[in-house]
This record gives sequence, C-alpha cells and structure tokens, in this order.
Amino acid sequence: MNKGNVPYVPYKIGILNLGCPRNLVDSENILGRLNLKGYPITDVAKADIAIVNTCAFIEDAKRESIDAILSLIDLKKNGKLKKIIVYGCLVQRYKDKLRRELPEIDAFVGRVSLNHSQEAYQITPRHFAYVKICEGCINNCSYCIIPKIKSKFASLGMNSILERVDKLDREKVSEINIVGQDITGYGIDLYGVPKLAEVLGKISARVKNTGWIRLLYLYPSRISDDLLRLIKDEPRICKYIDVPIQHINDRILKLMRRDTKKKDILKLIEKIRKNIPGVALRTSLIVGFPSETEREFNELLKFIDDARFERLGAFVYSREEGTKAYGFEGQVPKKVKIGRFNAVMEKQKLISENLNKKFLGKQIDVIIDNIEDSRYLGRSQYDAPEVDGIVYVSSKKELKPGDFVKVKVTTTLEYDLAGEAV
Repeated sequence: MNKGNVPYVPYKIGILNLGCPRNLVDSENILGRLNLKGYPITDVAKADIAIVNTCAFIEDAKRESIDAILSLIDLKKNGKLKKIIVYGCLVQRYKDKLRRELPEIDAFVGRVSLNHSQEAYQITPRHFAYVKICEGCINNCSYCIIPKIKSKFASLGMNSILERVDKLDREKVSEINIVGQDITGYGIDLYGVPKLAEVLGKISARVKNTGWIRLLYLYPSRISDDLLRLIKDEPRICKYIDVPIQHINDRILKLMRRDTKKKDILKLIEKIRKNIPGVALRTSLIVGFPSETEREFNELLKFIDDARFERLGAFVYSREEGTKAYGFEGQVPKKVKIGRFNAVMEKQKLISENLNKKFLGKQIDVIIDNIEDSRYLGRSQYDAPEVDGIVYVSSKKELKPGDFVKVKVTTTLEYDLAGEAV
C-alpha cells in the first residue's frame, strides 16, 4: 500500500532462461505479461525480483538449473535481490522436494501456459524469433521425461499462431523459427489430423518482411510428402530438416519406443535428399542406451558414415527416474558412454569438415547475427541459431544484425565457413 506522498515504484524484474528454445518462448511470454502489468524488465544483475526458468530434461540440465538457483540465493542473501521465483520443468518435476530444500525461494511455478502473449517480451536478438506452436509430446519415448513434465500434448490455435507471426513480420524480424517438442504432431489434438503443412503454408503466404522460416524438431514417422513439397517449393522456408533419429539399430529403437525402424529411417533420408536438392539434414543421437552392445554401437557409427548428416548432435544417455528406461537392465558404465560419445563426435567432425569443402568458392546467402573483432558473424540457411555453425564475413560496407548478404566462401573449417560479402 502506498502511504503518504511516497511514490510507488514497481519492482524491477529480470529473468534467467535455461534449456531449449521452447523454454525461451515461455520466458518471453512471462516477461510480456509482467511488462503489461507495469513491471520494468531488466537484467538479473539489476533486478529486484529474479525469475529462473528451469530445464530438467537430463541430469546435466538439472544440475545447471540447481546451480543457477543457488547463485540467485547467494545474491538474495547479500541483499542484491528481494525475491526469487523458480519456474518451469524442474519445478513441475520436483516441486515438493524443492520447497523442502530451498526455503529461500519465494515462489515455485510449474508449467507455463501455451498461449502466446501478444506483447511477448523478446529475449532473442531482434532479428530472429521463436514461435512455439505446440506443447508436450505424443511419442512417449522410453528415455524421455517430457510427457510427464509437460502433460497432455496441446497445439496452439492456428489463428493465434498467425497473429504472432503477423506481429513479428510487422516488426521486420528476419528469421522465424517454428518450434515445439514435436511440431509434426501439430493440430492432431485440435483437428484430428496433423496440420503442420497447412499452417506453414499460411505463414509462408502472409509474411512480407521475414526472409527465412525454419522448422525445428520433426519426428521422422510424421514427415509427410505435403510437408516436403512445401519445404522444396517455398523459397522462404530454409532447406534444413531437423529430424531426431536417436539410433539406427532396430532392437535399440524398439526399446526406445521410437515407432520407427532402420529401413524406415533409411527410406526417409533417401526421400528427403531426392526431393529437396541441396538440403541440410540435422539429427540427434543417443549413445549408451541401456544394453547397447559394442556391435550395435558400431552399427550406429557405420550409419553416420553412410548418411553423412550435414549437422549432428549427440547425447550421452541420462538415466531419468520416472521413465520406462530407468528400470531397464544393462545400464552402460559412464566411462563407456563417454567413449562412445567422443567417437561419434570425432567421426562427425571429419564428415562436417569434408562436406563444408563443397562450399569453397561458391556464393551463399548469409544472415548477419553479430560483429566480433571487426568481422561479422552470420549463418547460412543450413545453420539454426545458437546450435549450428557460423559464417565469418568480411565486408567493405557496414552491415547490421538481420541483414541478408551474399557471401563468397574463401575458407572452410570443421564446422564453420568464412568468406567475403559480394
């Protein structure tokens, strides 16, 4: 209550976002709603109230979240913060335990509403944005805790998505990234059938200022022919297909409850490459899944050699309580898992270095992200923000973040390219 003539000054709020781009969208919506209520938004270092949006997907993510919370508690004890609010997946999973062990926290909030705030407070650089079109997952993989954290799969209404895209387009955002735990499932809950190709077609038809539209997280068994045709034919859609495969051995895929087989994966890769010339395929893999044998791991290595993914990430299997795989026999020793992870990444480094050589002397379109040491840092359409490679650009004319520029590639590296603006 405001007493006397003392002016009311609302608390300044800062947010620390952890985890994936889907979490980042949630953080933007949280800040947008708070900003509408009159709270000034600032950096955590200058804030009165700190919000941390946590991740609890795997053990490393949980550890990062806990470390971040403990750092904020230290700031509060030193009088630099008045309140701390913990949001997100860690809370959804461990709320009671957190309440018992972290009495310094002022509030715990689990799931964040899927609905976009029309005044979302953008955390990413102003030239690119993430639009989350669905929440939760319908796949129930045996290693994954997301369905229990996120609960029932839910799609955002098509009109809400288009309103958000229209706003970003009016703001002249150069790149829109469509995200969700599984965007190929978009619309099943609302319309009875997947509607990703339809909503993507509507987005592509109405944007005027946005140069690139990127799709992230496509489940392999639901990549439709309609979707592939749209990616091929629509110039704004990046020729970049992010399809997490996780493994190639049929026994491991069955244990993972992936609903795909080796022959299906090979057929899909062949179809994508045949139908979309010059496409970049990105995948993610899990090594050290319970009972994975040396022979099965070597099958995975050979598959990597044969498939030659342009982009590839790998995870060491994380044993998560509450998942089917937690109780599986044959848990692989940590030392073996780390060794397999290193073998995968070493192989991919050589593949990536070799694939990059095909760009030498060619001109490619690049979006500028930043400037560092008098060089511009950008990305090709084959590189998602913050996860893939960089294109180092020299230019005689001044460039700014969000600019698209033609670049002649003069140097190729293991994961990155360098060249001159033309």
